[in-house]
Parts: sequence; structure tokens; C-alpha cells
Amino acid sequence: MKLRQTRETNEKKPTRYYSDKQEKSVARAIGGRQTANSGATAYQKGDVLDDLFLTECKTCTKDQKSFTMQKEWFDKNTSESIFMKKPYSVVVFNFGPSSKNYYCVDEYTFLEMKEALEEKRQRQNNDM
Repeated sequence: MKLRQTRETNEKKPTRYYSDKQEKSVARAIGGRQTANSGATAYQKGDVLDDLFLTECKTCTKDQKSFTMQKEWFDKNTSESIFMKKPYSVVVFNFGPSSKNYYCVDEYTFLEMKEALEEKRQRQNNDM
């Protein structure tokens, strides 16, 4: 039996390849849709949209142990969420192509999420 050889290439893919992959993954995860041209149009902002969130995605092109967040991303995303009439904004990042995504929200959004989760837990406890 002959084994089929595969050739590894060290060809570096463009940043857009990794960004597109992450945006599609986030869109599937949240039930949203990826925006055209990463929201660089005059009428549509953000990388992923759903009914509640304007989502900005940030990824690394190779696996890393750290990631630097920039305040400008949050400020811009908040401003664009208002323009897009979305009540919430989120910045999603990962540490590289093989890393899971992490979702960053402001304190107000986090507290709303916490309250909703506490209410859900209470309903589940009452149903038992």
C-alpha cells in the first residue's frame, strides 16, 4: 500500500484570510451575518451583525501567548453601534488561528448579561 505524501507549504496567507475565517466563525456562533468588506462601507459598519450586537473581530495570523487591546477599537465600535442602531457592541479577539474567540463587552453590557443569567438560573431552579 502506497502512502500518499502531502507537502507542507510555508506560504504565508494574507491577514484577510485569517480575519475572514474568524468573522465567519463568529457569525455562525452568534447567529449573525458577516458584513461586506469588514464594515468599511458608508452604510454598514462592524465585522458581524445580529439583532443586538455590532461585533468587531480581531485576530492574529499566527498563534501567540498575548494580545494587545486598543481603546480605539472599543470607542469606534461603540460609536458605530449607535450609527447602526444596535444596543450593544462587542470586540471579539483570539490568540491566533487555532485559538478560541474571547468576547469583550463594557461593564454595563456585562451587568445586563449577568442579570439575565441569574434570572435564567432562578427560573431553572423554580422548575425543579
